[in-house]
Amino acid sequence: MSLFSLVEINIYPVKSLGGISLQNSEVTDRGLKHDRRWLIINDEEKFITQRTHPQLSLIKTKINGNKLILGHKTKDIPPLVIPIHHESVETVIVSIWQDLVEARIVGKYADEWLSDALGVKCRLVYMHDETQRWVDRAYAADNEIVSFADAYPFMMIGQSSLDDLNNRLKEKLPMNRFRPNFVFKGGDPFDEDKWKKIKIGNVVFSLVKPCSRCVTTTVNQDTAEKNEEPLKTLSTYRSVNNKIYFGQNLLHEENGIVKVGDEIEILEFK
Repeated sequence: MSLFSLVEINIYPVKSLGGISLQNSEVTDRGLKHDRRWLIINDEEKFITQRTHPQLSLIKTKINGNKLILGHKTKDIPPLVIPIHHESVETVIVSIWQDLVEARIVGKYADEWLSDALGVKCRLVYMHDETQRWVDRAYAADNEIVSFADAYPFMMIGQSSLDDLNNRLKEKLPMNRFRPNFVFKGGDPFDEDKWKKIKIGNVVFSLVKPCSRCVTTTVNQDTAEKNEEPLKTLSTYRSVNNKIYFGQNLLHEENGIVKVGDEIEILEFK
């Protein structure tokens, strides 16, 4: 029996909005199914996130059949219902970090709902299957593609790593501050830093780069309030070359299915 097992699978259909916890998920070419396929952009077609707009944390998401449903945690407004299979063919070139990516415009109804809910003029777009956004070639193994995630299709954190951080904090923080796709239990804090290749269920993943953390981790996901933690404390023991690392970015070899409870086998160490 493996020392490590998968205890959480999370997707974030709209980048920087609320996540959805799943019992199982399909591993696709560009990440977990539905993960970060939608993106909110401003008037200049640039992506916006909780880094600059912490109120994004107040939008919750769920998937019901073939519909993506957005709701507000504090405002009494009707939910936004979006078909997962888009019929829109109107496209726009959006800017996300150094990438320019073609996306499809969801519709005026979605733009108006989000603009009202967030208090800022914005639009909602979708990454269709024909779009290919490449993983950083410095870390890609085989021309992997990614959705609207910051840079990589998957991110994983060990529960022991969060427990270690919380032991150093005055107020404990939940895992949702770090927005991982995979959470595992077992072993010691930061065991994930030592791994090079693992198998979750029947899917093989490579751990290609530590995940550098930004101010989104300081946003309370229930209230949108910000403070200096956890970055202040993490900077005292998880800082390298002025970047703070917590979690590991992953690439996968072949598509498949992952399930909560899957054992994690360590195939290769760094």
